[in-house]
Amino acid sequence: MQIKTAKFVISNTDPLKCPKSSKPEYAFVGRSNVGKSSLINMLTNQKKLAKTSGRPGKTQLINHFIINDYWYLVDLPGYGYAQVSRTQRRKWQDFVRNYIQHRDNLTCVMVLVDSRHEPQQPDLEFIEWLGINGVPFAIIFTKADKLSKNQLAKSIAHYKSELLKTWEELPPHFITSAESGDGAEGLLGYIDQINESLKKRN
Repeated sequence: MQIKTAKFVISNTDPLKCPKSSKPEYAFVGRSNVGKSSLINMLTNQKKLAKTSGRPGKTQLINHFIINDYWYLVDLPGYGYAQVSRTQRRKWQDFVRNYIQHRDNLTCVMVLVDSRHEPQQPDLEFIEWLGINGVPFAIIFTKADKLSKNQLAKSIAHYKSELLKTWEELPPHFITSAESGDGAEGLLGYIDQINESLKKRN
């Protein structure tokens, strides 16, 4: 799939104010500073569609973008460390979880994790929460260009091993780099495959 158009629609903290739930929706979320905005900009081939920042916690709202006039890409606030108060972080967590649990057309949650790091507790806890609540998700490993091929392979293998301690079957995963564009074709192809299967059901 090629993204031909990507347009900002709305930002808010209330799932009830999100666009009418008539199109497939894919939510991108991860720990603060995981490279989410950079990845979204790379996928859409737009440098400034999602705001990037060196300061963790830049994204503070539910941001909807309409892609190819057919599906929504949703940029969610990061979880984990951010330079804001604990009360504000909890507030973000509450409205993000409310959105995930009650958004009828949410098709898949894309959980971004930094490929350079050991499995982080906030990531594992969030993934477990998605599983408990029966939310479809995939894992996107970011910043793959920062590691050698051997380092990357070891990092991914370690992550899979950690997940298999509690999961019988691993979710789909994609290895990406916002710098080189690696992984974009596979990830967008996956979304396109889901969209096509939804069309057949309807």
